[in-house]
Parts: sequence; structure tokens; C-alpha cells
Amino acid sequence: MELAFERRGTGAPLILIHGIGHHWQAWLPVMDRLAASHTVIAIDLPGFGVSPGLPEGIPYTAESLADAVESFCERLGVREPHVAGNSLGGYIALELASRGVLRSATALSPAGFWSRAELLYAQAVLRTLKAGSRFGATPLLSGASAGLLVAHPSRLAPQALSAAAQALSGASGFDETLESFAGLMPPAPPKSPITIAWGEHDRLLLRRQAVRAARWSGQRVKLLKGCGHVPMSDEPELVARVILESSAIS
Repeated sequence: MELAFERRGTGAPLILIHGIGHHWQAWLPVMDRLAASHTVIAIDLPGFGVSPGLPEGIPYTAESLADAVESFCERLGVREPHVAGNSLGGYIALELASRGVLRSATALSPAGFWSRAELLYAQAVLRTLKAGSRFGATPLLSGASAGLLVAHPSRLAPQALSAAAQALSGASGFDETLESFAGLMPPAPPKSPITIAWGEHDRLLLRRQAVRAARWSGQRVKLLKGCGHVPMSDEPELVARVILESSAIS
């Protein structure tokens, strides 16, 4: 699978996977910190960012996107990498951990641990953001609305907001992936070491979902103080530390 990606640093490989409607640049606030000890590869999922869509006939689901990431790693000759993901990317990281094909997984506010009402709420918010993204970095993607995704909207640079709006607007895989969430269940038990962390102020996937994630994983979920749903933009040093600690214990 051909995917757009950015590679930095040297050391054990670490794959970074963004959330639905985002792109690899979501990881820019933490990439250099992680690249000090890892070969960091931040990817655009199929149908997101500037990556081509999935081949015709393959549905957009979290599992098929995980297949694409696994295929991408094989093509690059990357075996048993560390993987960190946010939201949809967090679910994909856990799915790959359940397959036992990686050394460790770090999932930041992963999808899939919602109630029915919480899922419908998240889908409604994401559809609204997608509808407004065609207007660029408007107030819909800043201020109060950006506060649905990050705890500190003022820390988002205007250029980053504009690029994120463009990525969301052009995400050909968005609608089908979002619809597939209706059937998304937590993956099978992990075969690789995992760490789950949740934004203290996550307003998209509410932090009570962390309790379900903890029950599923059989361990406590780390709370990311001062962070929203996309924590890399809120507290990059904290997020980088969680990922590095997770990769160090595997």
C-alpha cells in the first residue's frame, strides 16, 4: 500500500497514525522529541491527507485501514515497529497489537469504547466539522469549535488550522469511515504491550470512555492532564514522554 509519510530520526521504528479527517502533520508538535530516539514515520492513512484511497471494492473500516498500515510497514521493510495513534489511529494501534505484529502500542483517546449515544454525538460533531472545513480555517475550526478537539485552541497556529481544514475537506475516506464506526467494537485482546492514555478535557470522546478502555485492557488508563482529544497540540512534552515510556517497556 502506497502511503504518504514523513520520516525523521534514527533508532527503533515508531509509526504514528492520525485520527479521522486529519493528516500526518497532527504529529508535528511531538515528532522531533520522538525522533531523538526513534526512526519516526508519520503516515497519512488511505483516503486522508495526500495518500490515495483504498483500492476499489475494499470498504473503509478501522480493520481495513489497519491492514493498509500493516502492508505499508511490510513494503518499507519495517518489522515489529512501535506504533502510536490518536482517536481512529489509536484504535488501529490497538488492532495491530491484537494481531501481535508490533513491539508496543500507544493509543491516545482511541475510538471504539463509546456507548451508542456517545457514538452518535461524536459522529454529529465530526460531520459538522467536515461540513465547515470547506470554508477553511473559519471560526468553525477555531475558538469554541476547536475546543472540541483541543483543550487550548490558542496554541494552534493559524497555518496548522488552515492545513487541518484543508485535510478534512479533502478526505475522500471520511464519510465511509465515519459510517463504519457504527459497527466498531473493541479489538481482540492485545498480544503486544499497550498503553492507553486519555485527554483530561476530551470533549469528543468523553473521558468516561477511558473506564471502558481500562476494563478492556485490564489496566489503568493514563490521564493526560491539560489535554483535549488531540493531545499532541496541547502538551507535546507530556505526550512524547508517554509514547517514549511505552516504547521503552516493550
